[in-house]
Amino acid sequence: SSNDFLLKNGVVEKAGFSISSGLGIRYLINDTPGFVSINRLDKELVKRLLERSISLTKDSSRISKRTCFSDEKTRKDDYKVKQKIGLNDLEADEKMKVLQDIEKELNSLKVKVPGRYLSLSDALIKKYYVNSEGSKVSSEIPKINFFYFLTVLVDNQQIQRFWQYGSSSGYEILEEWNLKEKLRDEVLGMEKNAKHGVKAPAKKLDVVCSPEVAGIIAHEAAGHPYEADRILGRESAQAGESFVTKEMINTRIGSEVVNLVDDPTVKNSFGFYKYDDEGVKARQKLLIRKGIINEFLHNRETAKELGTKSNASARANGFDVEPLIRMSNTFFLPGEYGDDEIIEDTKIGIYFKNFMEWNIDDVRLNQKYVANEAYLIENGELTRPVKRPAIEITTPVLYSSINAVAKTVELHAATCGKGEPMQGIPVTMGGPRIRIANIRVH
Repeated sequence: SSNDFLLKNGVVEKAGFSISSGLGIRYLINDTPGFVSINRLDKELVKRLLERSISLTKDSSRISKRTCFSDEKTRKDDYKVKQKIGLNDLEADEKMKVLQDIEKELNSLKVKVPGRYLSLSDALIKKYYVNSEGSKVSSEIPKINFFYFLTVLVDNQQIQRFWQYGSSSGYEILEEWNLKEKLRDEVLGMEKNAKHGVKAPAKKLDVVCSPEVAGIIAHEAAGHPYEADRILGRESAQAGESFVTKEMINTRIGSEVVNLVDDPTVKNSFGFYKYDDEGVKARQKLLIRKGIINEFLHNRETAKELGTKSNASARANGFDVEPLIRMSNTFFLPGEYGDDEIIEDTKIGIYFKNFMEWNIDDVRLNQKYVANEAYLIENGELTRPVKRPAIEITTPVLYSSINAVAKTVELHAATCGKGEPMQGIPVTMGGPRIRIANIRVH
């Protein structure tokens, strides 16, 4: 079940409740995979549809590539994420008031914000997974999701910013998010950069990335290229391929200070789960260890093909689609620097506080990140704002140029897209502050 609320420029555009349920069945027959789903839980209808699907799969098995799954432990579990303030503990008007209070705060500022798109949604996701090997896993995970898109106008300059907050918890998370203050500070920062921002120095310098910017780097330049189905060429027609090959395991991609993980077990994170949608128990996956490629994201099929075990990376965003290899919470591990020390240790550089624009090619090699709010670092201090500085860099150069990592990790929510039909899946991305040394900024 889910609830959705949308406020656009102060006008309520959506306030609704929906519920969906159904059954998805995956099977192997003649070493050929098949899948069927139905939203009517009628035993006879399910039986007829499954028989028809199996018949079609048998026909296609004559020309299909042989598919096998890795052997995994049988699991039996029943788990629920606890909520202090349950999704149904707040009335609809109380949830809408969250957005209206933010709207009121934005309108109180002496800054023109002509575009204000504020969205709040919640969902309770219940799953029951069984397989023919004996696994039975029942789960209940609440999701809270806040999304905003703002347009700020300063002296005929239009600046835009979108971002997302997400959690696997109850509505108690709103106090921690402190959304009114966060959005107010963002608008004031956008105004400051537009009014007083200078052009980035035309020379090589150090770039210190906030946890938010470190997160998009981790997601785009480690998470996606380390998806084993992409590495094996199975996403070519949709999301692309990967410059990473299966032979690159245990080869160097970055400096000694780079340690990067994907970890679905982070409590209350937007990408949390205890078991994936193939019944495999979740664990932290150390993608990069001290600059060395350590492991890929696997489901049971790619694990078997590459001679390893699944690391519980198979996820589907509904009963009506097959699980794909997906990220969960992808982030840099903490390093040795204090959060302020990493700035104080930088003689000349730019601090990327957040971003609005980024792009990366379809093999995840060449990429660009554009800061939305940024500041010069001069002799260890943040000084003047910098207007829309950008870095363009390849993945190996980026990771090899990181020479400092701070201690405090932050995770930021996102919705990751993949597949055909498209599956949006809840994830987080982040890390501590990181410093990329001696690179050119545009």
